[in-house]
Amino acid sequence: MSESTSFIKDRISNIKKEKEAVILAHNYQLPEVQEIADYVGDSLALSQIAAGTSANTIIFCGVHFMAETAAIICPEKEVLIPDLEAGCSLASTINAAELNSWIREHPNAVVVSYINTTAEVKSLSDYCCTSANAVRVVDSIPIDKEVLFLPDMFLGSYVAQITKRKNMFVWPGECHVHAGIRAEDINKMLETYKTAELLVHPECGCTSSILYDISSGQLQKKAHILSTEGMMKHARASGSRQFLIATETGILHRMQKQNMSTEFIPIKKEAICKYMKKITLEKVYNSICNNVYQVKVPNKIADKARLSIQRMIDLG
Repeated sequence: MSESTSFIKDRISNIKKEKEAVILAHNYQLPEVQEIADYVGDSLALSQIAAGTSANTIIFCGVHFMAETAAIICPEKEVLIPDLEAGCSLASTINAAELNSWIREHPNAVVVSYINTTAEVKSLSDYCCTSANAVRVVDSIPIDKEVLFLPDMFLGSYVAQITKRKNMFVWPGECHVHAGIRAEDINKMLETYKTAELLVHPECGCTSSILYDISSGQLQKKAHILSTEGMMKHARASGSRQFLIATETGILHRMQKQNMSTEFIPIKKEAICKYMKKITLEKVYNSICNNVYQVKVPNKIADKARLSIQRMIDLG
């Protein structure tokens, strides 16, 4: 660790105490940002932590929709994001106008929005979901009801296959990082690492083929389709000592830290989200020193969006 990095970390720690602030970091953040965070996890878990903390100021090290979700859940707190350009390629694949148009085509449908969406899109939705509970949310909807699922087509395809629902319509959006992880990448790595367990995020472009291979017995119990937190839990509980990981590579830092004797190998080393990596230690320092950049959601939008999030939480 350089002298300047050490100084910044010490200053962040001191200012955080003075301001009674809390730093939250997503699993895909840079290792040095994860290291100075009070909590590291997935977007919903971090928002729930934000709501439960006694801190008045939250520095959210993630992308913009995550900070928005935290601001929706805890409107009485100050939510800061260290870089306003930390967006999300998946969240930007649908906007409120496009969703309104889609709803008009299916006026009686139930709208299920992945949490990777803007506050405006959440406000037009009946339910939010995460990759961990998307199947549970869709299963809770009466089978005779049409479902509009957005915006990730790979997660949507996965949910449709698991739930066997025939009246589910999926928006054609994708995360540029996960979409780049293909079946051929998986197969090549499985040939090289024959004894490794495979952990796949359901946003990946390879999800459909992996589901087929699991159901046909070709992968048996070696492959698991899991959310980022699901991956973390499985790695801790499994007796395996080698894993292939199909998601953004930022999660490897936390995985390795919590499982020192286990080997974690990325399916694709280039699976890096440039938006997640926009937040640096220096930007966190600037954010906590100067109270930038505050994320606010208008009350009218926040109140409606909160309902869709709460419905998801109520399902457990």
